[in-house]
Amino acid sequence: MTSQLIWANLLHLSVNMWNDVPPQYSEELRFDVPLWNELTERMADSGFNMVVIDVGDAVQLQSHPEIAVRNAWSPERLREELTRLRGLGLEPIPKLNFSTGHDIWLKEYSYQVSTPVYYQVTADVIAEVAELFDTPRFFHIGMDEETAQHQRRQQLAIMRQHDLWWHDLNYLADKVTEAGSRPWIWSDHAWRIPDEFYQRMPKSILQSNWYYGPGFDTDPSGRPRELGSGEYHLAYLDLNDNGYDQIPTGSTWSCEENFERTVEYCAKHVDPARLLGFLQTPWLMTVPEHRETHLLAIDVVKRAKDKLESQ
Repeated sequence: MTSQLIWANLLHLSVNMWNDVPPQYSEELRFDVPLWNELTERMADSGFNMVVIDVGDAVQLQSHPEIAVRNAWSPERLREELTRLRGLGLEPIPKLNFSTGHDIWLKEYSYQVSTPVYYQVTADVIAEVAELFDTPRFFHIGMDEETAQHQRRQQLAIMRQHDLWWHDLNYLADKVTEAGSRPWIWSDHAWRIPDEFYQRMPKSILQSNWYYGPGFDTDPSGRPRELGSGEYHLAYLDLNDNGYDQIPTGSTWSCEENFERTVEYCAKHVDPARLLGFLQTPWLMTVPEHRETHLLAIDVVKRAKDKLESQ
């Protein structure tokens, strides 16, 4: 099993997903090439085989050049980098987060959610990015944290729910499928409406539940159920019970030991046939001030990988 597992890291080319005002929001590319090269080379040396790239507004898409920030990469520059990454043994996977809590990279279109204009723009962007990535195996479309609470600091809060959320999820997923890739999302919608989630979520959509804490107690009670703070790791069990393929997701966000414990827990409790691999998410811009944390995030994945493969 371990030789086939995905060992992935999420790195940011685009940074405009956290907020719609400065300093989080930036009108120009905030990205350090030497650090990016160092991190990806370290990943390759550490046994990673995949890099998930937050593309967002950091590439000058021909279909919608108005989305790009200043100094965004050209399509040619992106293709050159994708070739370099593949040469390192890293499979590049695109990520465009279409959650209304993380879609300011869409510029004015983020204020036109669920309109004909929005559907056309998102379809165009998905098709072009999939082509630039040479029809990637997966395509991450985010869809996490679409709640009023998560947008409380934004200037404009927009939230889809009920049938509209499901309609748009399926629309975006279908566009990814049409482009030749498998849609991949964050699974936290299951925390709030578990019964509806497992009734309506297509099995074709790859799931990444995420949990960044240190505790991994196993609850013997019936599942699925609504999950609160400190319990989100139980969604790994719910997804497994309901037959979903998943890539569990850890982070150095709140503690160093989380990723290793995520691997240990999921390797024990998730069906190997449904466990595609693991994803690390530092959630930091690719800039020198975050270098040490980025390197730590890579190192803890290597420790977890080595430990699992030694068993």
